[in-house]
Amino acid sequence: MREPAFWYRPPSLLSRLLAPLGAIYGAITAQRMSRAGASAGIPVLCVGNYHLGGAGKTPTTLALVKLLRELGEQPFVVSRGYGGTQQGPLRVDPASHSAADVGDEPLMLASNVSVIVSRDRVAGASLARTSGASVVLLDDGFQNPALAKDASLIVIDAARGIGNGGVFPAGPLRAPVEPQVARTDALIVIGAGDAADHIAAVLAKRGAPVLRARLVPGQASVDALRGQRVLAFAGIGDPARFFATLRASGVDVIEQRAFADHHPFTTDEIGRLVSDATAKTLKLVTTEKDMARIRSDARLKADADRIATFAVTLSFDDETALRDFVTARLAKARAINL
Repeated sequence: MREPAFWYRPPSLLSRLLAPLGAIYGAITAQRMSRAGASAGIPVLCVGNYHLGGAGKTPTTLALVKLLRELGEQPFVVSRGYGGTQQGPLRVDPASHSAADVGDEPLMLASNVSVIVSRDRVAGASLARTSGASVVLLDDGFQNPALAKDASLIVIDAARGIGNGGVFPAGPLRAPVEPQVARTDALIVIGAGDAADHIAAVLAKRGAPVLRARLVPGQASVDALRGQRVLAFAGIGDPARFFATLRASGVDVIEQRAFADHHPFTTDEIGRLVSDATAKTLKLVTTEKDMARIRSDARLKADADRIATFAVTLSFDDETALRDFVTARLAKARAINL
């Protein structure tokens, strides 16, 4: 779905009218979150967010993969596989699976780390463990109680925060903010802005780490687009952030096209993008997640070579604090499981 614009504006008449539905939805989700989950037998680190849509979970997951490997761990990602048809549990194979099978984020992640897709998170974690995982990175699933979490790292965008603070459909939150903050072990604030400062202050007062980070464009991506005029498009949770990142990197964005998160591109849509870019002498550029969907679709892959991929990584201002937090949580989890 495409996020309604009113979610990220001050509370409006529409958000107030939808608030009773949000109260029901939020109460149900909050009650579910209070349930005890099953143990995976190995540490589980959950990367989640408070709201629907994008906040930077995928680059955060990849940054944690890198850190865990430096610590000598064998991380596996367990994902619900949103947007895919496979129920799982199954191990994602980039050579044989498509985004339509397993979802775009798992397919993208699978080129860097072992990924298990499973609607049943407990079954997914079990397959990860028997496949050699020493740590499970739970991609999303913060609000899902099925699997016990040894640490929940919540990702939030510094510029957007939690929007109007309403619970879906009145706003972007998946549950009231208070029970979600209460279950947060560390907050990762991405980018510049003060929209998340009030939540960061609450967590800092509790003694939970508040880790600041920023998206860093890959130098090869920047070099490939230097001196070119581009038509940028994206079907992610926050396309505006992608377009802003391009411009901040010195990329000359002449036109931009936003699609809904996980948008399944059609041949007509990609054909129109290619045609428009060619007619205006523009270079097409999109995100890694969008490219995962395009390249894995037999109908679209012929046009993939005409589209540049803009890669980003997540850089933490205090990597030592992140390392110390993760190390302590792994040790605590293993002490409990002994």
